[in-house]
Amino acid sequence: MAGRLETRLEVADGVALLTLHRPEKLNAFTGTMMHEIIDAFDETDARDDVKAVIVTGAGRAFCAGADLSAGASTFDYATRTDAPGTCAGQSSPVRADGTVDYAHEAVRDRGGRVTLRIFESLKPVIGAINGPAVGVGVTMQLPMDIRLASTDAKFGFVFARRGIVPEACSSWFLPRLVGISRAMEWCATGRLFGAEEALEGGLVRRLLPPEALLPAAYALAREIADNSAPVSVALTRQMLWRMLGADHPMEAHRLDSRAIYTRGRQSDAREGVLSFLEKRPAVYPDTVSRNMPDFYPWWQPRGYS
Repeated sequence: MAGRLETRLEVADGVALLTLHRPEKLNAFTGTMMHEIIDAFDETDARDDVKAVIVTGAGRAFCAGADLSAGASTFDYATRTDAPGTCAGQSSPVRADGTVDYAHEAVRDRGGRVTLRIFESLKPVIGAINGPAVGVGVTMQLPMDIRLASTDAKFGFVFARRGIVPEACSSWFLPRLVGISRAMEWCATGRLFGAEEALEGGLVRRLLPPEALLPAAYALAREIADNSAPVSVALTRQMLWRMLGADHPMEAHRLDSRAIYTRGRQSDAREGVLSFLEKRPAVYPDTVSRNMPDFYPWWQPRGYS
C-alpha cells in the first residue's frame, strides 16, 4: 500500500494480511511501525470487505522486539525525538519543578498503543507467528484472538534482562492467557523459549511447519469470512474479551440478553435460519459499518489518564 514504510497491508477475498516489513532488521519495532499498525487496523475496521485480519512478519522473524539502534537511550523517551508526544509543538511531560506528568501523552508506551488498538478491532485477528518474537514482538500478539506459530518460532518476554518491565498491556493480557505462574516465570527469567513450550503453555493455539503456516492462517480466516455474520463476529469478539474482567456472570447475562434480542430482530438472524433450513450458503446483509446495535459500545470510554 502506498505510503507504508515498515508494514504491508493486502486485502483479498475478505481477508486482510498485515505484514511487519523490516526483514533486514528482523522486523524490529519502531515508532513508524506503531503508527502504521494502528492505521492498518483503522482501515480494516472501516472496510466491510474485510472479514478477518492476519498478522505476520516478513522474512525469518515475526518481530525481534524494539529497535535498539538508539543505544542506551532506547527506552528513555525523555531523551528521544521519535518518542510519542515529542513532535514539534508538543510539551514535555517533565514539569518545570522536575516532577513528571504521568498522564501526558509522551509517557505512553508505544506497544500499549498497538495492543489497545488491536483489542478494539471489530474484525477477528489471527497471528501467524513465523519466527522469533521477542519483547514487543510477543506482547503485541496477546490481544490477537488466535495465534498460530511456525515450529521455527521462538518467544521471549525479555524485559527484565533489559532493565525494564513488560509493556503493551501484557500485565493484563498475559496472565489471562497462560496463568499467573507461567506468566511470572517467563517474565522474571526473561529467557527465550521455543514453539513447543509456547503451545504447551497456551500462548499459541497450534504449531505448523513453516511452509504451512500462512496457508493454515488463511484457511482459518476463510472459514470465518465464508460462514459467519460479520456483525455477530464483531460483537462476539468484544463480548468474550471484555467479559474476562467481569465480576459476576450476571454481567454476561445482561449483555448476552441485549445482543440476542437485538440480533434476533435483524436481517442476519433471518438469513442464518433460512439458509440453514434451505441448505444453502448464507449471504448476510448486515454490515459492521451500518448495523452494529444501538447499545454498542456498551463499556464506558476509558481515557489514558
